[in-house]
Amino acid sequence: MNSSQPIVRFDRVAMRYEGGPDVLQDVSFALPQGSFHFLTGESGAGKTSLLRLIYLAGKPSSGRVEVFGHDVQTLTRADVPNIRRHVGVVFQDFRLLDHLSALENVALPLRVGGARGQKVRQHVAELMRWVGLAEHMDARPSTLSGGEQQRVAIARAVINRPSLLLADEPTGNVDDRMGMRLLYLFEELNRMGTTVVIATHNDSLVRRFNYPQITLAGGGLNAA
Repeated sequence: MNSSQPIVRFDRVAMRYEGGPDVLQDVSFALPQGSFHFLTGESGAGKTSLLRLIYLAGKPSSGRVEVFGHDVQTLTRADVPNIRRHVGVVFQDFRLLDHLSALENVALPLRVGGARGQKVRQHVAELMRWVGLAEHMDARPSTLSGGEQQRVAIARAVINRPSLLLADEPTGNVDDRMGMRLLYLFEELNRMGTTVVIATHNDSLVRRFNYPQITLAGGGLNAA
């Protein structure tokens, strides 16, 4: 895509789930490439739904969503995996594969991209040490605490330096010290060119890092 083109654009977007009211209403914004935004708002304001639209896990009820310059309404099923390869996602429910070790879960995006060999393990191990999981590389996710599983999910999302990172409450299960460390990791990724969107309720982190906010309220949006 053109480097001057926003990496994500919403134009008067509404979204509703079948049989329910609008979760998002008349939402418009654009994310420049290389930007860093916090996505804030009360529980139920639509933050997760907005991230789902960006990740191509749903389509708007009305309006236009563009990701990497593509109108999501016109994408075919075959197009979606190609676009998602450039997106790292931290889900609230982690979505780790329990038959794989923590290290194997983190390495998965590299393996899918064709990387092989000892260099993969070394690269993954270095990142896992950064997120405080050096002692748990061979552990299965089911044996890890919620906070440890969350850090595995974060490491997996950033391991291949995606063009776009979407993180849904990535510090929700960790203490403030680790929360800060994870934000520094996201900052470093952003400095290397990744566009970062972090949905969070952690007001202290938002105030400390002082990046622009996209705030949802009542299904609508205000950008600060």
